[in-house]
Amino acid sequence: MRYDSITQAIGNTPLVRIDPRVHGLRHIDLYAKLELLNPFGSVKDRAAWNMVRPGLETAVERGSQIVELSSGNTAKALSVIAGMHGLSFKSVTNRMRIPEIKDLLLLLGAEIEELPGRSECLDPTDTDDPLTLFHHALSDPDSAYLHTDQYFNDRNTEAHALGTGPEIVKDLDGRVPDWFVACVGTAGSSTGVARVLREHDPRVRVVGLVADKSDFIPGIRTIDEVHEVGLFDPATYDTMESVTADEAIDGMLTLARRCGILAGPTGGAAYFGTVRHLRALDAGLGAGLGAGPAGSAERRTAVFIVCDRIESYLSYVRRRRPDLLGLAPRKNSLLDVSGTEIATVASVRVREAQEWIAREQPLVIDLRSPSAYAALHIEHAVNIVDELFAELVRGGLPFSARKPVLLTCPVGDKSARYAALLTRMGHTDARSLDGGIIAWRDAGAPLVRD
Repeated sequence: MRYDSITQAIGNTPLVRIDPRVHGLRHIDLYAKLELLNPFGSVKDRAAWNMVRPGLETAVERGSQIVELSSGNTAKALSVIAGMHGLSFKSVTNRMRIPEIKDLLLLLGAEIEELPGRSECLDPTDTDDPLTLFHHALSDPDSAYLHTDQYFNDRNTEAHALGTGPEIVKDLDGRVPDWFVACVGTAGSSTGVARVLREHDPRVRVVGLVADKSDFIPGIRTIDEVHEVGLFDPATYDTMESVTADEAIDGMLTLARRCGILAGPTGGAAYFGTVRHLRALDAGLGAGLGAGPAGSAERRTAVFIVCDRIESYLSYVRRRRPDLLGLAPRKNSLLDVSGTEIATVASVRVREAQEWIAREQPLVIDLRSPSAYAALHIEHAVNIVDELFAELVRGGLPFSARKPVLLTCPVGDKSARYAALLTRMGHTDARSLDGGIIAWRDAGAPLVRD
């Protein structure tokens, strides 16, 4: 097949049937939409090209810089597109969490600007957040930048309403799957595909998958974070379910080892969440309970999206499952902390924390990024980024077990896990700031700036 431009190769990705011997569903045919086979490697190729295209000619005339608030696949696609048209690209983010993606962006010539955002996801209502202020400046009609604005740009959704959704229907010979399952990041792909499928058959069931709270899966938001995304509409989904990082990696391994699909953790999460959701429904179909949406005895169909490729996430796997790479298991890992341990940790509210600091002078550890810490932090707090702190505690307690410690993070979830881990390791007084730095700020407690 001949093309005049690599962008013409975006879309028309394969829909591949998963062998029933792998997933074990007896009455449901399961298909994977292989968006990892887009030319730049991910589902974001569609949205990036659709968002940038209308302003591209003017941007070339002006020599504008393309800018996006992204640290992942959207940034990667836009970097390539910008370079093809003689333009520069800037990725604005509050943390690059995947080293391979950062290295690739730099290799592609991207400029990376890390701003001290308060959370991992842009919150347009937080007018004091530097990331939000930057977003508003980029969205100004007189801006010298071409801002693609993936979290609020309807052309993100449109790319999938015009491409991904119709392709699924076409490849199923005009039929609509009984279930469509998608991980939720910007919500562009799930919203666009769901819209098209429901236009063909409103009985389709749409399942949105999010990352488990306090967990991290690249490209997927937690249930709290998705509500900060402008394209997210709860009405799109018939149900929302969470997936853990371990489950995402297990799904990724199954796709790679059993199906030959070299999916990243997002695709693994989609596979794992899909099979888990359908297992009980499949059993109901076998019992003649008519559990499927169509209410008939015929075989049912489900489709999930494989967003990107495995190669960019080896460091992610190495940190969470070193045994898979022939490495020794990690000691004192945050990933092993149970919900019961977290529930019993001492979590102190702002007023109580202020009194405790004044009385006992505990060591206050701020686990946020250096840029966020520099913007605002509790006076005398020590900044140890959570990834570095994780490495420290693997070697044992990094300070006296009797030294009182107050751990802080943006919203108090990560700090509670660390406090539980330190307690398990024998620390006598490790506490977490309830609600994190955001609760401290909202209570009007003093913060200082570097």
